[in-house]
Amino acid sequence: MKKIAWNYLIIGFGVLLSACGSGERVSKEVFDEVNANMEVKRLTEAEILQEAMIWGDSISTEAQRQLITALQNAIAEGGPAGAIDFCHVNALPILAEVAEPHSITIRRASNRYRNPADQPTEREKPILEAYEYNAENGISSDPNIQKFDGGETYLYTKAIVIPGGFCLSCHGDPGKDIDEATLSKIQELYPEDKATGHEVGDLRGMWSLQIPKSEVVKRM
Repeated sequence: MKKIAWNYLIIGFGVLLSACGSGERVSKEVFDEVNANMEVKRLTEAEILQEAMIWGDSISTEAQRQLITALQNAIAEGGPAGAIDFCHVNALPILAEVAEPHSITIRRASNRYRNPADQPTEREKPILEAYEYNAENGISSDPNIQKFDGGETYLYTKAIVIPGGFCLSCHGDPGKDIDEATLSKIQELYPEDKATGHEVGDLRGMWSLQIPKSEVVKRM
């Protein structure tokens, strides 16, 4: 933080000098006034973590909103089987589009994955297992944040729960919730699928956001 603060002071003084002619001198009174008006903000680790939690919740909520809206539109146009086709092509690009303006990475992780790309990483496994333990024992799961890479990267996670019957047309019981055409499409595109047999309220997986500490500080 000291380095960032001194950079601001140096930049500010440089702007002040450039505003003067090369033969002019900056008076002490003017220099002191500029320094007095420049706020050097010192942030605690707790404040940065709190901001990262707020930011992670906001971004994951927006990602879920965009995915659900897109899937609802796909189902309206082509039914559940059409939504499987849509998700196969578009789900990851939608998440990348949400993440890109923030310079973070965002994904979904699950042990009962549909896309093998959603298998948990070594960092994610113990957190996901904790969410699974809570779900199995009727314990609510709050969002979580942990530090990696010497504290320079935050991993924000949040449980994904099956919210309603809408999701069961692709993730419920075959023959009961999932029709034959949809099941056939799932087996065609995702031969390793583990994401059926869910009920409303089940843990589907978790959101996983890797957030650079530097990006959080820029927001504050």
